[in-house]
Amino acid sequence: MGKRLAYLLMKLAGWTIKGHYPPTLNKSVMIGAPHTSNWDFVLTRLSFYAMGVPLRFTIKKEWLKPPIGWFIKAIGGLGIDRKKSGGAVQGMVQLFKDHKRLCIVVTPEGTRKYAPKWKTGFYYVALEAGVPIMLGYLDYGKKEAGIGPTVVPSGNLEEDLETIQAFYRTITPLYPDQGVK
Repeated sequence: MGKRLAYLLMKLAGWTIKGHYPPTLNKSVMIGAPHTSNWDFVLTRLSFYAMGVPLRFTIKKEWLKPPIGWFIKAIGGLGIDRKKSGGAVQGMVQLFKDHKRLCIVVTPEGTRKYAPKWKTGFYYVALEAGVPIMLGYLDYGKKEAGIGPTVVPSGNLEEDLETIQAFYRTITPLYPDQGVK
């Protein structure tokens, strides 16, 4: 999908796009939060296409087989074998080693329902791969899609996670009672 078409579709839906993905940034982990609706995936894909973000997502490698595998790959799916030693984290770190330009989106809640505790694999992927964490968002209250601050993992998970979640507390998800508290 072209950038202009994605931008037009977002504009027709009443959304604005804020922020940008630095053109010189070759690799990053992009958080997509708060994730409370299936619509989040569609709007995230459109907004990041419009911003020119080289966005990909990971999925079980079994999903890349026919008959649907071609479609999953076309919309950015990258297969990982979670059964291998190290599971999803090591699989994603390997993807960063294998690609010159890669931005993998993750939803740290691991569900569309309220999650009081986030999964932290995204953090360890970024730390081990030596890539920054970008804070992507959909603010349904403002009808704004964008990229917020960048967090470079310091190795202090608790401190960095608080910085990340503090940003997301300012964002209104489609279902506000399921957002970051």
